[in-house]
Amino acid sequence: MVANRSLIFLLILTLSALACKLPADSNSPKVDLATQTNPTPIIAPALTAQQIRNAQYKLGARDDHPTVQLIDGKYQQGADTTTIDYAMIFMADFIAVHDFTGDGFDDAIAIVFENYGGTGNFAFLTFFVNQNNTPVFLTSTMIDDRPLINDLSIEDNHILLDVTIHGVNDSSCCPALRTNQWYRLADTSLQLAKYTSFTPLNTLREIEITTPQIGDSSSSIHLTGNITIAPFENTLSYRVTDLLGTELTVGPISVAASDFGAPGTFDVMIDLSTIPSGSTIFLEIRDISAADGSVLAMDSVLLTVK
Repeated sequence: MVANRSLIFLLILTLSALACKLPADSNSPKVDLATQTNPTPIIAPALTAQQIRNAQYKLGARDDHPTVQLIDGKYQQGADTTTIDYAMIFMADFIAVHDFTGDGFDDAIAIVFENYGGTGNFAFLTFFVNQNNTPVFLTSTMIDDRPLINDLSIEDNHILLDVTIHGVNDSSCCPALRTNQWYRLADTSLQLAKYTSFTPLNTLREIEITTPQIGDSSSSIHLTGNITIAPFENTLSYRVTDLLGTELTVGPISVAASDFGAPGTFDVMIDLSTIPSGSTIFLEIRDISAADGSVLAMDSVLLTVK
Protein backbone atom coordinates (compact mmCIF):
# COMPACT_ATOMS: atom_id res chain seq x y z
CA MET A 1 0.00 0.00 0.00
CA VAL A 2 2.89 2.26 0.84
CA ALA A 3 4.55 1.37 -2.45
CA ASN A 4 1.42 2.28 -4.40
CA ARG A 5 1.22 5.64 -2.66
CA SER A 6 4.84 6.29 -3.54
CA LEU A 7 4.21 5.47 -7.20
CA ILE A 8 1.22 7.81 -7.30
CA PHE A 9 3.26 10.61 -5.70
CA LEU A 10 6.06 10.16 -8.26
CA LEU A 11 3.52 10.20 -11.11
CA ILE A 12 2.08 13.49 -9.87
CA LEU A 13 5.55 15.07 -9.70
CA THR A 14 6.36 13.89 -13.24
CA LEU A 15 3.13 15.29 -14.69
CA SER A 16 3.73 18.61 -12.91
CA ALA A 17 7.22 18.88 -14.36
CA LEU A 18 5.94 18.16 -17.88
CA ALA A 19 3.22 20.79 -17.49
CA CYS A 20 5.86 23.42 -16.72
CA LYS A 21 7.54 22.70 -20.06
CA LEU A 22 4.42 22.83 -22.20
CA PRO A 23 4.04 25.92 -24.45
CA ALA A 24 1.52 28.54 -23.38
CA ASP A 25 -1.95 28.27 -24.78
CA SER A 26 -2.16 30.52 -27.85
CA ASN A 27 -5.63 31.53 -26.75
CA SER A 28 -4.51 32.62 -23.32
CA PRO A 29 -4.47 36.36 -22.70
CA LYS A 30 -0.97 37.88 -22.90
CA VAL A 31 0.25 40.70 -20.67
CA ASP A 32 2.59 43.21 -22.31
CA LEU A 33 4.87 44.35 -19.53
CA ALA A 34 5.98 47.34 -21.59
CA THR A 35 2.45 48.69 -21.62
CA GLN A 36 2.19 48.12 -17.91
CA THR A 37 5.35 50.08 -17.08
CA ASN A 38 5.08 52.64 -19.91
CA PRO A 39 1.47 53.76 -20.32
CA THR A 40 0.40 55.23 -23.66
CA PRO A 41 1.34 58.93 -23.75
CA ILE A 42 -1.45 61.46 -23.88
CA ILE A 43 -1.71 62.96 -27.38
CA ALA A 44 -2.41 66.67 -27.29
CA PRO A 45 -5.42 67.76 -29.36
CA ALA A 46 -4.51 69.40 -32.66
CA LEU A 47 -5.37 73.00 -33.39
CA THR A 48 -8.43 73.30 -35.59
CA ALA A 49 -8.85 75.46 -38.66
CA GLN A 50 -11.60 77.34 -36.82
CA GLN A 51 -9.22 78.23 -33.97
CA ILE A 52 -6.56 79.42 -36.40
CA ARG A 53 -9.02 81.47 -38.44
CA ASN A 54 -10.17 83.21 -35.27
CA ALA A 55 -6.73 83.98 -33.83
CA GLN A 56 -5.13 87.35 -33.27
CA TYR A 57 -2.77 88.47 -36.05
CA LYS A 58 -0.06 91.14 -36.14
CA LEU A 59 -0.10 93.20 -39.33
CA GLY A 60 3.13 92.88 -41.31
CA ALA A 61 2.87 95.60 -43.98
CA ARG A 62 2.12 98.52 -41.64
CA ASP A 63 5.00 100.25 -39.90
CA ASP A 64 3.31 100.19 -36.48
CA HIS A 65 2.43 96.47 -36.76
CA PRO A 66 -0.78 96.54 -34.70
CA THR A 67 -2.45 93.30 -33.60
CA VAL A 68 -5.97 92.64 -34.90
CA GLN A 69 -8.58 90.01 -34.14
CA LEU A 70 -9.52 87.75 -37.04
CA ILE A 71 -13.11 86.56 -37.23
CA ASP A 72 -13.61 83.61 -39.54
CA GLY A 73 -10.28 84.47 -41.17
CA LYS A 74 -11.06 88.14 -41.82
CA TYR A 75 -10.56 91.60 -40.37
CA GLN A 76 -11.69 94.91 -41.87
CA GLN A 77 -11.04 98.47 -40.74
CA GLY A 78 -13.04 101.19 -42.46
CA ALA A 79 -15.22 100.97 -45.54
CA ASP A 80 -13.71 103.62 -47.79
CA THR A 81 -10.68 102.19 -49.62
CA THR A 82 -9.34 105.69 -50.29
CA THR A 83 -8.85 106.53 -46.59
CA ILE A 84 -5.47 106.13 -44.94
CA ASP A 85 -6.76 103.87 -42.16
CA TYR A 86 -8.49 101.32 -44.43
CA ALA A 87 -7.39 97.70 -44.05
CA MET A 88 -8.73 94.38 -45.30
CA ILE A 89 -7.04 91.28 -43.91
CA PHE A 90 -7.99 87.74 -44.90
CA MET A 91 -6.55 84.29 -44.32
CA ALA A 92 -6.27 81.97 -47.32
CA ASP A 93 -7.40 78.35 -47.20
CA PHE A 94 -3.78 77.11 -47.01
CA ILE A 95 -3.22 76.02 -43.39
CA ALA A 96 -0.83 73.37 -42.01
CA VAL A 97 -0.13 72.11 -38.48
CA HIS A 98 3.06 70.54 -37.10
CA ASP A 99 4.99 70.43 -33.82
CA PHE A 100 7.94 72.69 -34.68
CA THR A 101 8.92 73.44 -31.09
CA GLY A 102 9.08 69.82 -29.92
CA ASP A 103 6.76 70.31 -26.95
CA GLY A 104 4.19 67.75 -28.12
CA PHE A 105 1.70 70.38 -29.30
CA ASP A 106 1.05 71.14 -32.95
CA ASP A 107 1.80 74.70 -34.05
CA ALA A 108 0.13 76.26 -37.11
CA ILE A 109 1.21 77.81 -40.41
CA ALA A 110 -1.11 79.93 -42.52
CA ILE A 111 -1.09 82.37 -45.44
CA VAL A 112 -2.52 85.81 -44.67
CA PHE A 113 -3.12 88.59 -47.23
CA GLU A 114 -3.13 92.30 -46.35
CA ASN A 115 -4.77 94.99 -48.48
CA TYR A 116 -4.77 98.72 -47.66
CA GLY A 117 -7.05 100.06 -50.36
CA GLY A 118 -4.77 99.88 -53.40
CA THR A 119 -4.16 97.09 -55.88
CA GLY A 120 -1.55 95.42 -53.70
CA ASN A 121 -2.40 92.23 -51.82
CA PHE A 122 0.64 91.49 -49.68
CA ALA A 123 0.94 87.84 -48.71
CA PHE A 124 2.59 86.73 -45.47
CA LEU A 125 3.65 83.29 -44.32
CA THR A 126 2.45 83.33 -40.71
CA PHE A 127 3.46 81.17 -37.74
CA PHE A 128 1.15 80.58 -34.76
CA VAL A 129 2.66 78.84 -31.73
CA ASN A 130 0.43 76.52 -29.71
CA GLN A 131 -0.01 77.84 -26.17
CA ASN A 132 -2.42 75.79 -24.04
CA ASN A 133 -4.16 74.59 -27.22
CA THR A 134 -4.60 78.16 -28.41
CA PRO A 135 -2.90 79.56 -31.56
CA VAL A 136 -0.81 82.61 -30.61
CA PHE A 137 0.87 84.75 -33.29
CA LEU A 138 4.66 84.40 -33.16
CA THR A 139 6.07 85.75 -36.41
CA SER A 140 5.50 86.22 -40.14
CA THR A 141 7.51 86.86 -43.28
CA MET A 142 6.38 88.51 -46.50
CA ILE A 143 6.12 86.31 -49.60
CA ASP A 144 5.23 88.76 -52.37
CA ASP A 145 2.57 91.17 -53.60
CA ARG A 146 -0.24 89.20 -55.26
CA PRO A 147 1.56 85.85 -55.46
CA LEU A 148 -0.17 82.67 -56.61
CA ILE A 149 -0.09 80.16 -53.76
CA ASN A 150 0.05 76.63 -55.19
CA ASP A 151 0.57 74.56 -52.04
CA LEU A 152 1.64 74.70 -48.40
CA SER A 153 3.01 71.62 -46.64
CA ILE A 154 5.48 70.33 -44.04
CA GLU A 155 8.66 68.48 -45.05
CA ASP A 156 11.37 67.30 -42.62
CA ASN A 157 10.40 69.86 -39.97
CA HIS A 158 10.51 72.62 -42.61
CA ILE A 159 7.65 74.61 -44.11
CA LEU A 160 7.46 74.03 -47.88
CA LEU A 161 5.75 76.76 -49.87
CA ASP A 162 5.04 76.17 -53.55
CA VAL A 163 4.37 79.68 -54.85
CA THR A 164 4.49 81.66 -58.10
CA ILE A 165 5.97 85.12 -57.53
CA HIS A 166 7.04 88.08 -59.64
CA GLY A 167 10.17 87.76 -61.74
CA VAL A 168 12.14 90.79 -62.90
CA ASN A 169 10.09 91.14 -66.12
CA ASP A 170 6.65 90.26 -64.75
CA SER A 171 3.91 92.86 -64.62
CA SER A 172 2.35 93.61 -61.23
CA CYS A 173 -0.85 91.75 -62.05
CA CYS A 174 0.70 88.58 -63.33
CA PRO A 175 3.50 86.75 -61.48
CA ALA A 176 5.15 84.00 -63.54
CA LEU A 177 8.20 82.83 -61.57
CA ARG A 178 7.42 79.45 -60.03
CA THR A 179 9.40 78.76 -56.86
CA ASN A 180 9.65 76.30 -54.00
CA GLN A 181 10.62 77.88 -50.70
CA TRP A 182 11.59 75.98 -47.54
CA TYR A 183 11.47 77.83 -44.21
CA ARG A 184 12.76 76.84 -40.78
CA LEU A 185 11.78 78.28 -37.42
CA ALA A 186 14.93 79.99 -36.07
CA ASP A 187 14.37 81.21 -32.54
CA THR A 188 11.28 83.43 -33.01
CA SER A 189 11.56 84.11 -36.75
CA LEU A 190 11.00 82.27 -40.01
CA GLN A 191 14.21 81.85 -41.96
CA LEU A 192 14.50 80.80 -45.59
CA ALA A 193 16.46 77.51 -45.63
CA LYS A 194 16.24 76.50 -49.29
CA TYR A 195 14.95 78.10 -52.48
CA THR A 196 14.49 76.71 -55.98
CA SER A 197 13.02 78.29 -59.10
CA PHE A 198 12.07 77.34 -62.62
CA THR A 199 13.25 78.88 -65.89
CA PRO A 200 10.74 80.04 -68.52
CA LEU A 201 11.24 76.61 -70.15
CA ASN A 202 10.27 74.98 -66.81
CA THR A 203 13.78 73.73 -66.02
CA LEU A 204 14.50 73.40 -62.31
CA ARG A 205 17.22 75.66 -60.94
CA GLU A 206 18.47 74.08 -57.69
CA ILE A 207 21.56 74.06 -55.47
CA GLU A 208 22.25 71.06 -53.25
CA ILE A 209 24.87 71.03 -50.50
CA THR A 210 26.23 67.48 -50.10
CA THR A 211 28.82 68.24 -47.38
CA PRO A 212 28.90 69.31 -44.65
CA GLN A 213 25.68 67.93 -43.20
CA ILE A 214 23.68 69.44 -40.34
CA GLY A 215 25.61 69.25 -37.09
CA ASP A 216 29.08 69.02 -38.62
CA SER A 217 31.38 71.59 -37.09
CA SER A 218 34.84 72.89 -37.87
CA SER A 219 36.74 76.15 -38.21
CA SER A 220 37.60 75.11 -41.78
CA ILE A 221 34.74 73.61 -43.77
CA HIS A 222 35.05 71.33 -46.78
CA LEU A 223 32.06 72.40 -48.86
CA THR A 224 30.81 70.25 -51.75
CA GLY A 225 27.62 70.21 -53.77
CA ASN A 226 25.99 70.57 -57.14
CA ILE A 227 23.74 72.86 -59.14
CA THR A 228 21.34 71.94 -61.93
CA ILE A 229 22.15 75.03 -64.06
CA ALA A 230 25.63 76.56 -63.88
CA PRO A 231 25.43 80.22 -62.76
CA PHE A 232 26.59 83.36 -64.55
CA GLU A 233 30.39 83.22 -64.97
CA ASN A 234 30.29 79.88 -63.12
CA THR A 235 30.30 81.68 -59.77
CA LEU A 236 28.07 81.17 -56.76
CA SER A 237 28.32 83.05 -53.49
CA TYR A 238 28.34 81.89 -49.90
CA ARG A 239 27.07 83.78 -46.89
CA VAL A 240 27.40 82.94 -43.20
CA THR A 241 24.93 84.37 -40.67
CA ASP A 242 24.18 83.85 -37.00
CA LEU A 243 20.79 82.67 -35.72
CA LEU A 244 19.44 86.22 -35.82
CA GLY A 245 20.41 86.66 -39.48
CA THR A 246 23.43 88.91 -38.86
CA GLU A 247 25.92 88.49 -41.70
CA LEU A 248 29.31 87.22 -40.47
CA THR A 249 31.21 86.55 -43.69
CA VAL A 250 30.66 86.28 -47.46
CA GLY A 251 32.63 85.14 -50.49
CA PRO A 252 32.56 83.60 -54.01
CA ILE A 253 32.46 79.91 -54.96
CA SER A 254 33.70 78.60 -58.31
CA VAL A 255 31.58 76.05 -60.16
CA ALA A 256 32.90 73.39 -62.54
CA ALA A 257 30.57 72.79 -65.50
CA SER A 258 31.00 71.25 -68.94
CA ASP A 259 29.21 74.10 -70.73
CA PHE A 260 27.33 77.35 -70.19
CA GLY A 261 24.10 76.57 -68.36
CA ALA A 262 24.97 72.89 -67.89
CA PRO A 263 24.82 71.13 -64.52
CA GLY A 264 27.81 71.88 -62.32
CA THR A 265 29.58 71.01 -59.09
CA PHE A 266 31.56 72.88 -56.43
CA ASP A 267 34.30 71.70 -54.07
CA VAL A 268 35.97 74.34 -51.90
CA MET A 269 37.33 75.00 -48.41
CA ILE A 270 35.76 77.84 -46.41
CA ASP A 271 37.66 79.42 -43.53
CA LEU A 272 35.51 80.17 -40.47
CA SER A 273 38.38 80.80 -38.05
CA THR A 274 37.29 84.42 -37.51
CA ILE A 275 33.94 83.25 -36.09
CA PRO A 276 34.01 82.60 -32.32
CA SER A 277 34.18 78.95 -31.26
CA GLY A 278 30.83 77.55 -30.19
CA SER A 279 28.83 79.83 -32.50
CA THR A 280 25.80 78.31 -34.22
CA ILE A 281 25.65 79.53 -37.80
CA PHE A 282 23.79 79.17 -41.07
CA LEU A 283 25.94 78.61 -44.15
CA GLU A 284 24.06 79.64 -47.32
CA ILE A 285 25.07 78.98 -50.93
CA ARG A 286 23.29 81.26 -53.40
CA ASP A 287 22.91 81.76 -57.14
CA ILE A 288 22.39 85.49 -57.61
CA SER A 289 20.82 86.95 -60.76
CA ALA A 290 23.22 89.19 -62.66
CA ALA A 291 20.20 91.07 -64.05
CA ASP A 292 18.59 92.29 -60.84
CA GLY A 293 20.44 90.77 -57.87
CA SER A 294 17.57 88.49 -56.90
CA VAL A 295 18.16 84.97 -55.60
CA LEU A 296 17.60 82.27 -58.24
CA ALA A 297 18.47 79.30 -56.03
CA MET A 298 19.75 78.75 -52.51
CA ASP A 299 20.60 75.98 -50.09
CA SER A 300 21.82 76.18 -46.50
CA VAL A 301 23.06 74.10 -43.60
CA LEU A 302 23.05 74.64 -39.83
CA LEU A 303 26.52 74.28 -38.23
CA THR A 304 28.36 74.82 -34.98
CA VAL A 305 31.88 76.26 -35.24
CA LYS A 306 34.69 74.72 -33.17
